[in-house]
Amino acid sequence: MNQIDDAFVAGQLMPLDPDWGQITAGFVYIPKGEFMMGSESSDWEKPVHKVIISKSFEMCRYQITQQQWQAVMGKNPSKFRGDNLPVETVSWLDVEKFINKLNAKSNKYVYALPTEAQWEYACRAGITEDYLGNLDDIAWYRENSASTTHPVGEKLPNSWGIYDCQGNVWEWCLDWYGDYPNEEIIDPVGASLGSYRVIRGGSCISLPARCRLASRYINLPADHYFTIGFRLVRNIK
Repeated sequence: MNQIDDAFVAGQLMPLDPDWGQITAGFVYIPKGEFMMGSESSDWEKPVHKVIISKSFEMCRYQITQQQWQAVMGKNPSKFRGDNLPVETVSWLDVEKFINKLNAKSNKYVYALPTEAQWEYACRAGITEDYLGNLDDIAWYRENSASTTHPVGEKLPNSWGIYDCQGNVWEWCLDWYGDYPNEEIIDPVGASLGSYRVIRGGSCISLPARCRLASRYINLPADHYFTIGFRLVRNIK
């Protein structure tokens, strides 16, 4: 592996070349499977439908941090500053530039934003409820965050070892926003065209309802707010 792949070794702080700094990350293996996507709680989340994830993948254990962003992009756009805070105030278009730089440096992996289906499947980790547990134990949200982001990984993870699925910052997904299908679907990638990209998970200023695992929201690809960050998925080339 080269330096950028070495940087994404699970749970380690890796010293890299001065141009890249130090990057903390870690990816979790997500097995293929199926789940019921969506919720009856909101028209945006209907209909509940069966989704088949036909291929395993790896998903970042943590939301991408400011340290990681700085190491790759050479600047930090975030409102709340701290190496281990999630990077925010990044647009979907900004994130695509970050991913392109990663992929240009990587010999082993292809990095990407998760599809909306990959995100919900990985964050649910087999559960069907709205929340992974007591929200105060798993999420930074309006009631406990003091309206600021917090270092990644401080709350409890889901059963697959993924942290901050709910709260802290919304997370960009790959998909254009569109209505869900009525029928079973394999590896959905969202609408073929659109005006808005999907974000998931809620943020540090979100009410509990916005932090539900099925909750979806949208923003323009060029929008950037302190409430929106991201995490990555990857597959071997």
